[in-house]
Amino acid sequence: MFDQQARLDRVLARHPDAVVVEPMPGRPALVRRDEILVAGRDAGAAEALVRRWFDSRHDEGGVARLRLRAPAKVDVCELASVLGGADRRHRRLSVSPNHLVLGQPMWWSGPADLPRPAAPLPAPRRVPVRRDVTVAILDTGLAPHPWYEDEEWFREQRDEVAEVLDADLDFRLDAQAGHGTFIAGVVLSQAPSAVLRARRVIGGDGVGDELEVIRALEWLAARGRADVVNISLGCHTYDDRPSPVLSQAIAALGRRTVVAACAGNAATDRPFWPAAMKPVIGVGALDGDDRAWFSNHGWWVDACAQGVGLASAFVRFDGPRAAVNGSDPDRFEGFATWSGTSFATPVVAGRIAAVAAEEGIGAPEAADHVLDPARHPVLPGLGTEVHTASSVDALG
Repeated sequence: MFDQQARLDRVLARHPDAVVVEPMPGRPALVRRDEILVAGRDAGAAEALVRRWFDSRHDEGGVARLRLRAPAKVDVCELASVLGGADRRHRRLSVSPNHLVLGQPMWWSGPADLPRPAAPLPAPRRVPVRRDVTVAILDTGLAPHPWYEDEEWFREQRDEVAEVLDADLDFRLDAQAGHGTFIAGVVLSQAPSAVLRARRVIGGDGVGDELEVIRALEWLAARGRADVVNISLGCHTYDDRPSPVLSQAIAALGRRTVVAACAGNAATDRPFWPAAMKPVIGVGALDGDDRAWFSNHGWWVDACAQGVGLASAFVRFDGPRAAVNGSDPDRFEGFATWSGTSFATPVVAGRIAAVAAEEGIGAPEAADHVLDPARHPVLPGLGTEVHTASSVDALG
């Protein structure tokens, strides 16, 4: 098992504006220091109420980020609670600290181990479909890959969503670099005809924040481009409640869009967001017939799929480690195996997209079919079991 404290220390070292908060003992969260997020309609009222600590305001779409003066040492969690109406002195505002969202291996979300080089896989075979279906992937971006690099949808966005493989220039693949590309491969393995739309919301270190996720969701809502949205990242919140600002961004996608999000890898039943939100399909991971040891679980998990030893598309990268017995542990030729709820999620998202495309129905109707408890097993604390298409194999 990886050293959780060591990983946390690395996150804080690379993101000095981040801080661990723990209003409830034993239930920590990570937030950006001296920042609160406010729904656009509430930004003016919130700014007036924090005038004594106010530093600056940045508006983008339906959300505003208020920065507070560092010397004031404001507890952003307490402030969000007060502005949200917990003390009933003010009209209830939609306010949240700017939580960090994480995909760091063996931290609160993302893959449960490191990727391992794998032999090439055949490209997913297309099948006849009755309609086009678009799957949005909010993650680390996409690297060119033979499975899709000649597709028009990839050429349109290639430069703006490119994966950053070695941001710290240490000649090693960053901890979560390739995560988005791997997820894209899993989606295509389930739904080969899907059009993918990527938005980069976390870096190759697996760290981003709630604001970037909200911006991506608003971008999708404004363009109406997604039938299914895959979010293989998330966070615990300071009060174990859903962020009202993020909740509004997801609601703005409308009822014709299905959102699937990973349940997280902390082996806990503590709600993980956005997976635990009511409109979102929270996805846990299986290892064979059992819950994967790392998978979160609980009443809020809606579905589960194989999440151990999945093989998929990956980046090309050759790290500094030497080959051992003819095997190079950090030389990737475009394919890898990986484990985590991060990768069970695109299995579910991909199955929903496939059913919608092949049957010519809406994504919500397809989700009802895929998650129908009358058709599929339901596991306690993990929800409906979703089987992979034959083109994705569990190796572990």
